[in-house]
Amino acid sequence: MTTSKRPRAQGEETDLRSRLDHLTLSRKEGFGRLADAPPRPRPEPLSRRQLKSLGEEALAEYNRGRRKWHANLGPLVTPQMEELHEDLSDIFDSNDQDSDKVKGGIALDAFPGLGKTTAVLAFARKLHRRIIQEEGKYTDEGHERWPVCRVGLASNTGMRDFNRSILEYYGHPGRFRGTAAEFGYRALDSVLSAETEILIVDDLHFLKWRNKNGIEVSNHFKYIANEFPVTLLLIGVGLEKRGLFSEGEDYENAILAQTGRRTTRLGMAPFTIDSEKGRTDWRNTLLAIEERVVVTDKYPGMIADELSDYLFARSTGHIGSLMTLINRGCQRAVRTGVERLDKKLLDQVKNDSAAEQARRELQQAFESGRLVSQPGSRAA
Repeated sequence: MTTSKRPRAQGEETDLRSRLDHLTLSRKEGFGRLADAPPRPRPEPLSRRQLKSLGEEALAEYNRGRRKWHANLGPLVTPQMEELHEDLSDIFDSNDQDSDKVKGGIALDAFPGLGKTTAVLAFARKLHRRIIQEEGKYTDEGHERWPVCRVGLASNTGMRDFNRSILEYYGHPGRFRGTAAEFGYRALDSVLSAETEILIVDDLHFLKWRNKNGIEVSNHFKYIANEFPVTLLLIGVGLEKRGLFSEGEDYENAILAQTGRRTTRLGMAPFTIDSEKGRTDWRNTLLAIEERVVVTDKYPGMIADELSDYLFARSTGHIGSLMTLINRGCQRAVRTGVERLDKKLLDQVKNDSAAEQARRELQQAFESGRLVSQPGSRAA
C-alpha cells in the first residue's frame, strides 16, 4: 500500500483556495488542492467615490484582493485550449482499453508562451474531478484515488531521478533509498494502488536526448507505456527537432522512434490576425480579459477596442506574453491610482524579452495599415 487512507480534514476542504499559494504540483496534495479549489472570488468593482470612502485598512485589503485577482486571471478558455482539450479527450477516452493493450501516448510540442502547461493542467483538473465523481475518492482496496500524476523534468534527469520524482509525487516512504529498478517497481505499485490514469511529464525538452540519461529515460517511456496502465502525456519545446517522432537507422534514433510510433503529436498555435476568424478569436479573448479586469475607471472597449492593435504588437499573439502584460499593467494601475489600462500606462510596463524584441516590427505594420487586429466590422 503506497497511498494514505486518511480522510481530508474539514478545515482543509474549506481552506483549499487560500492554500494555493503554497502548493507544489510535484506532490499529489498540491495537485489535489488545485483540482478541488473553488473559483477565486472576484473583488467587487467600486466607483471612484466608493474607493475614496474606504478607510486606510479597508482600502489596503481591497487592493490586496485585486492584486491576487489580477495575478490569477486565467486560465482563459481560448480557441487553442478548446481544440487541445478536445484532442486530449479523444485520445484519453479511446485509451479506456483492457490492460493487455498498450495505450497511445501524447506529446504536446509547441513554442514557449503559448500556454501548454496551463492548458494541460486545466484538462487534468477537469479529468481529476470527473473520475473522482464517477469512481469515488477511494479505490476498492481502500487507497486514495489519484487519477493524475504530474512529473517535471530537470536537466540531466536519469531513470532513477525520474522514478524517484513519481515516488515523491505520491509521498512513497521508499523514495529516499533504492536503485533505479527498485524505484521503478515502487512507482508502478504507486500508480496501481492509486489507480492513476494519466501520467503528465512536463518540461521534456530539458532531457538530454543524445546522452546516456536521455536514451535511458526514453527507453523508460516505452517501459511505462507497456507496463503502466496510464496515458503518457509529454510536454515540451522542440520535441520533433529533438527526434522524438523520427525514425532512423542508427540505434539511438531507433530507440526514440519506438516512443514516436506510439505517440500522437499535438501542438498549440499563437493568435493570428491574417483572417477574419483569427481576428474574431483575438477580439473574443480581449473581451474575456476586459470582463475580468477589476479597475475603477474601466469602460466598455477599454481593452478590446482601444488596445487591440497595441496588445497584439506587444504580445505577438502569444497568450503567455499577453497575460503577463495585462497582469503587470493592472498591478501598476491599482498601485498608482490610475485605475485604467491605456497605452501611456502600459508603455511603462516591461514584458518578456522575446515579445519586446518583436514589438517594433509589428507596431510599424499596424501604423502603416498593413496589419489590422479587429474584425472587419470593427476595423471599418
